[in-house]
Amino acid sequence: MERLGTGIGWRPEIAEAVERMPGVDWVEAVAENVCPGHLPESLRRLRERRVTVIPHGVSLGLGGADRPDEHRLTALAERAEALGAPLVTEHIAFVRAGGPLTASPLLEAGHLLPVPRTRDALDVLCENVRIAQDALPVPLAVENIAALISWPGEELTEGQFLYELADRTGVRLLIDVANLHTNHVNRGEDPAKALAELPLEAIAYVHVAGGFARDGVWHDSHAHPVPQPVLDILTDLAARVSPPGVLLERDENFPEPAVLEGELEAIRAAVAKGRAIREETVTEAAEAVVGSVAAPATDAARQRLGLAQAALLSALVAGTPVPEGFDRVRLGVQARALAGKRADVVAKVAPELPVILKETYRPAFLAYAQRHPMTGGYRRDALDFAGRLLLDGRPEDGRARRELREWWLERSGPVPRSQRPAARMARAARRVLLHR
Repeated sequence: MERLGTGIGWRPEIAEAVERMPGVDWVEAVAENVCPGHLPESLRRLRERRVTVIPHGVSLGLGGADRPDEHRLTALAERAEALGAPLVTEHIAFVRAGGPLTASPLLEAGHLLPVPRTRDALDVLCENVRIAQDALPVPLAVENIAALISWPGEELTEGQFLYELADRTGVRLLIDVANLHTNHVNRGEDPAKALAELPLEAIAYVHVAGGFARDGVWHDSHAHPVPQPVLDILTDLAARVSPPGVLLERDENFPEPAVLEGELEAIRAAVAKGRAIREETVTEAAEAVVGSVAAPATDAARQRLGLAQAALLSALVAGTPVPEGFDRVRLGVQARALAGKRADVVAKVAPELPVILKETYRPAFLAYAQRHPMTGGYRRDALDFAGRLLLDGRPEDGRARRELREWWLERSGPVPRSQRPAARMARAARRVLLHR
């Protein structure tokens, strides 16, 4: 495996700071935010300096009951080739459920949700990973995720689940130590036990990130400083194996560059501490993981998994009854977190909406989200939200309602409305006539 060193998540908001940051050996970019034909100039300059750029996907849904979407796989492959990446990464998660497999409406979570650690789920995941590996031009690594909730009736621990996945498919692992900490707080899982069960030689690289605690729940926010317990888990991992790379993730609430540089130094120190412990410890050489052939998942296994995931996601985003065995309180926390994330992301992809609606935007969107689950992407969500407000005769302020209507008309058609002077004058005339 290529030695990557110390890296940081590339985001447009900190692109210039990342370019100037000392000691950054590589970066990771969210794959869905990169257009292969129009790479951001910052990424181009980093590539010219021979800084490795790895695309990190968030929407493939390898842990879902359906087989991976060919178009999404093609898009991920195109980004890997455009960036000259040595590998691509995704998540062990499901992000949508329902559809033809379960004869139910297709629902989008807009978030990474945990798969049950069952034999059915493992069989489906292994086959989905194989499909993705065959479609990608470079090796694939998959990441363990953070979770607020636990599935009832799980048959494997996280370490056992990941070990079998790597053994059966040969896939690399992206180990997120912040997610191990999250699962320790939220689900009582011992991170040391998880590390002891992992095939450490399969690690491609490591994620480190911050979060915050609220009401006894740890939220993996990627918007707060890295806490000491996460660094301690990183040290434990580095005491067991030399990680090929370690990367700091930060998605919002960006501090000054000096603060990020300080966190990178803390990461290097944690790895160095672990390396010193490892060098002092006499260990037996670990046997290499040998990938075995994974039998294809049966259609019955996919349907069982699909029905379970659809029931969970429907409870989270559509207010249907909580499936048996789940913690109702935790599901409520997760549901509110999903709605809040929808509101935040829609405000980013459609920044005009908070401007038009002002302080009423967030409460109006949260009320909308309770009754209208997301069935497409966030841009579709923004249009549906605006359309629903207009159908309900809102906002009450006439000027804001006209602005919202213009915004919706501009974006809801198959093509943007013409900006030629004659067309713009005709629209203005119609508005005058309508308001007389």
